[in-house]
Amino acid sequence: MNSSSRPYLLRALYEWLLDNRLTPYVIVAADMDGVVVPRTHVQDGQLVLNISPDATRDLLVDNEQLMFSARFGGVPMQLYIPVDAVMAIYARENGAGMVFGQEPRIQDVKTPGSVSSEAQQQTPSSDTSEGAQGAASKPRAASHLTLIK
Repeated sequence: MNSSSRPYLLRALYEWLLDNRLTPYVIVAADMDGVVVPRTHVQDGQLVLNISPDATRDLLVDNEQLMFSARFGGVPMQLYIPVDAVMAIYARENGAGMVFGQEPRIQDVKTPGSVSSEAQQQTPSSDTSEGAQGAASKPRAASHLTLIK
């Protein structure tokens, strides 16, 4: 499984911004494959879009894409943005939100009980009574968690 956390974070932050009466904007990497946006509004390979209910129609954010209709210069357009092309979501009013980059994927997270080959090499081969019992009584650190600033 190769499931990105980005669409889940995107949906959660979108709802959080709306619940706090803020206007959600996204920054899109417009030059990525599969992105369908008005090219006349792209600057330096990026596009900032208002994705509030007032600015969009039929907004869909699923695990693969961000899709909606919007008007640009009075001309309606259907936009399609792969989730991996969304670089950030934030509030227009105060900048609250998140920049995406290295959010975790399921393939990056080790399953409980799995030991890397590096950790196996560092494990002593002999079972001393203190070592075996001491290891069992000590709590494990949550080494698979990452801090997102």
